[in-house]
Parts: sequence; C-alpha cells; structure tokens
Amino acid sequence: MKRRTFLSSSARLCAGAALSRTLHAAERAVANGEWRMFEVVSRVELLKPSGTTHIWLPAALVIDTPYQRTISNHFVAEVGVARLHKDSRNALGIVSAGFLAGAKPALTLTSRVALRNYSVNFSSQKSTAHVPQAELDYFLQPSRYVPTDGIVKETAVKATGGVTTDEQKARRIYEWVVNNTFRDPKVRGCGRGDIRFMLESGDMGGKCADLNALYVGLARSVGLPARHVYGLRIAKSDLGYKSLGIPTEKATRGQHCRVEVYLREHGWVPVDPADVRKVALEEPPGNRPLSDQLVSRAHDRLFGSWEMNWMAYNYAHDVDLPGSHGNPLVYFMYPQAETSEGRIDPFDPDSFKYEITAKELPQQEA
Repeated sequence: MKRRTFLSSSARLCAGAALSRTLHAAERAVANGEWRMFEVVSRVELLKPSGTTHIWLPAALVIDTPYQRTISNHFVAEVGVARLHKDSRNALGIVSAGFLAGAKPALTLTSRVALRNYSVNFSSQKSTAHVPQAELDYFLQPSRYVPTDGIVKETAVKATGGVTTDEQKARRIYEWVVNNTFRDPKVRGCGRGDIRFMLESGDMGGKCADLNALYVGLARSVGLPARHVYGLRIAKSDLGYKSLGIPTEKATRGQHCRVEVYLREHGWVPVDPADVRKVALEEPPGNRPLSDQLVSRAHDRLFGSWEMNWMAYNYAHDVDLPGSHGNPLVYFMYPQAETSEGRIDPFDPDSFKYEITAKELPQQEA
C-alpha cells in the first residue's frame, strides 16, 4: 500500500463508520446450514498515550471468497476519528483511527462474517472461475522476506524434481515443508517469515508466518502463484483438534496465517503445512511424531482443505499503515498503535491493551 495523508488534526468528535451490505445469498445459505455466521469484536486501548496517537486494526476480508463472505466491518473511535482504507488487490481493509493529545485512545471494531468449510475435489475436472492473469502475476512476485531466487529457488527445484504438473509440484512443496520444519513455541507472535535466513542458517523452526511463508516462496519460485492468507482463529475445531481452535470466546491470541496456491485445474487451493506441525507439537499429550494417527490425518487434509473456524483478514505483506511514521509491517494480523514516541510493541501489556472476542450467531440473526 502507498502511504496516504491520514486525518485532520482538528477532529475531536467521536466518530463511527461501517462497511456493510446485505448478502441475500449468504443469508439463505446460513439459514439452510451451508454457512455459519460469526461476530468478532476487537477493542484496543492505549494505556500510556503520548501526543497525537494512532491505532490500526485489520478488518475482515474485503472481498468475497468460496469460504468467507464479510457482512460488515463496523468501527467506533471514542474521542477520535476513524476511517477504513481498502486495498482490493490484497483483500486488505485497515481501520485507522487518530486521536489528539490528551485524549484517551480507544478503538472498537465489530466484524460479522459468514464462513463455510472449504475443500477442493482433486478428482473433479470441472472448470474453475476465471482468474485474471494480472492477479496470478502479482502473487508470483517476491517480497522483502519471501524472495524467489537463490537458495529459495534451488530448494524448490530439488523438492519438485521429477514431477511435471502443477498439482504434483504443489504437493511436493507441501511435503517438503512438513518434513523439514518444526514449530518453535519460543517465537514471538506468528514469526517474521524470513525464509532466506531460515534456509541459509538451517534453523527451520518457527510459527505459521515462518513455515507457511516457506511454502509461498518455494511455490512462487517454480512458477506457482501462492499467497499468505492472514487471519484469526475464532471457534473451537469440530474435527477433533484441540490445538487448532480456541476453547472460549476469547480470540485475542488466535492469530494464524494460512496459504492458497493456484492450480490451473482447480483454482485457488487451500494449504496449511504450519498447522500440521502445530498438531504434532501441541495436540495432547504433545510432541507427537508425524506418523501419529491424528497428525497423519491433519497432514492428509491440510493440502486442499480448511476447517473454517477461522476468519480471514487479508493477503497483504510489507504493509504501510496509513498515517504512520514507522516502517512497513511484514504482515497485518495484530492490532497496532503509535504515539509521538513511536510504534508500540503489540505484545507489551503495560502500554498496549487489547481483547478480541468471537461468538457464533444464531441463524435468525444472519
């Protein structure tokens, strides 16, 4: 995203705005059980504001997909002014709020989404929806931490040696990431996704933004369009995985990125090697081998299938926050804030307080 001038410094009144539309098809689908409706509320407060301050929150996906339809993103900036910035190419919505010196900054975002489980039938030969070439070309480009040359391409070529079809290449890369990485619980947040460092150093541990970034970079380097899909776990898993859901309505630490890879025969295909490694490490009693039955089941289903107890935010990387004086974000899943003293660490509870709650809505509310 390009930097944009933010808000008038003279604005003082409480303001609210919404991106909202009626989705009759989604409402009918929820009513007959194809879709489930969720409400996700994110609230941020700055405990130690200094001078003019800003808060940014990621909105729910601003485009429709086979697995998610965003009904609304409604936000309120108490004693401040907020607006929604959109970048359709990256399905990115940024709720950006500004507060004058002396104000007590707080921002609340309420998103309503319809979700349904998403899987691809690889035996089907039916045609897929047309995807513009410009979109595919965009998701072949390297980014700051996800290059497509040097050791990244060398690794992908070795991993896909001997196969010719896009599906075979995509599966080989999936297997390579699952077999050559591990989940490292010591990594802060979701990781940084610096895949060149991982490959050159041989340190193959990380979290979802690291392991799934490896998949994206390896796929792109051999001509397969691929993209990160950043989002948030918002419900428990109904497929028997305690590690792949949240046990209560608190989703504050539920951030998780997934991946889509484009295959000409099937369109955008869901993939998530990082969650295979999460099941192996965290599924009780923990430290399960890849040969374990529960891990094998996750391994089999997470190439081509997602359980949608998760809400997508965007596909964006190297994100410029509108009105910020700080560096671009590697990705935008976590709330962000900035004062006159600079960017605030979103993991610092002494100065940055936020809570995210999620609940499934009864069908009659859809």
